Amino acid sequence: MKTIRRTAQASLALVALAAVAACAGEGGSAVQAAPVSVSSAASATDKAAVPPPAAGKAAKTARRGKPILGIADITPMGEKVERIGVGAPIIVTFDRAVAKRAAAEAVLQVQADKPVQGAWRWVSDRKVIYRTKTYWKPHQKVLFTARLSQIPGNEAAKDVSRRFAIGTANISTVSTTRHLMKVYRDGKLAKTIPISAGRGGLVKNGVDVYLTTSGVHLTMGKKAVETMTSSWLGVTDPKDPRYYKEEIPWAVRISDSGEYVHQSAGYYQYLGRSNQSHGCVRATPEGAKWFYGIAQRGDVVKIAGTKRKLDWRNGWGFWQLSWTEWKKGSALPAAGTPTPTPTPSAPATPPDTGEEQAGQESGV
Repeated sequence: MKTIRRTAQASLALVALAAVAACAGEGGSAVQAAPVSVSSAASATDKAAVPPPAAGKAAKTARRGKPILGIADITPMGEKVERIGVGAPIIVTFDRAVAKRAAAEAVLQVQADKPVQGAWRWVSDRKVIYRTKTYWKPHQKVLFTARLSQIPGNEAAKDVSRRFAIGTANISTVSTTRHLMKVYRDGKLAKTIPISAGRGGLVKNGVDVYLTTSGVHLTMGKKAVETMTSSWLGVTDPKDPRYYKEEIPWAVRISDSGEYVHQSAGYYQYLGRSNQSHGCVRATPEGAKWFYGIAQRGDVVKIAGTKRKLDWRNGWGFWQLSWTEWKKGSALPAAGTPTPTPTPSAPATPPDTGEEQAGQESGV
């Protein structure tokens, strides 16, 4: 599996909560793929977006036949770069604020070999996110197309497309009360890993930031070694008894507030027995390395057992919203993408696995 780099999530409203992080990797925000300009093609289907003109010249350049709206970034990356999980969103960032959201959203199309219903939700004036009603079917291709030339006044723009590869349905359940993580692959239990979750006991602004958040998380990226520090506590002086700076192996990020599934830095006696972390899910060396090896961006990690709930704006916590609530973020009158006809290249359908209703939490 290729190394996963960083993608910015700063536009989401919960970034303010990053200050009350859990394990707090040194980088701060999600460890995932670096922003990939559409012009730097990651797959054979990618087409370059035209760089934007200066904002003050938009009307003038439109009259000269130049595009007034383009795409700055698409997440995830293309099929030749990565495989993604069944919970993965499609995140589109435009190169400027979108004044007419409905017109822009109407030209965005998603076609899957094994279709499921989906809808777009605007999270800022430049960013819109596509989430399905139920998880993607595994082992298939999904084609995203932005027909930018069909936006009125934007006829000179180049259409943009990217094909994604959905991989194995990796769905993990974490019980913070039983101290176990069960990993299912394509519907079959593949591994049970003893864990230790957040111990609680540090309240900031009414939130116990030492508790692991319960809810439907998505894996956002990973690092073979992540530097975790106490800076999220405001502690940077090595002489402070609360100070720490540790190199943590096999770290898979699951939120913007600093939560990972990672190898426990010692303290193995607590794994499977009690919660002792600052909010992360600590695992055995063997279990953490194995999980790191199979992890794809967009894999599902459902955590249950704590009073601290995952906010839907925290990282890729989009499955925290019900399908009805999710569709309210669309600019179109009737949100929800109609089921398209499967493409001719669709492979044979394997057993239906890993499909869950949006917004549900699963106990262990």
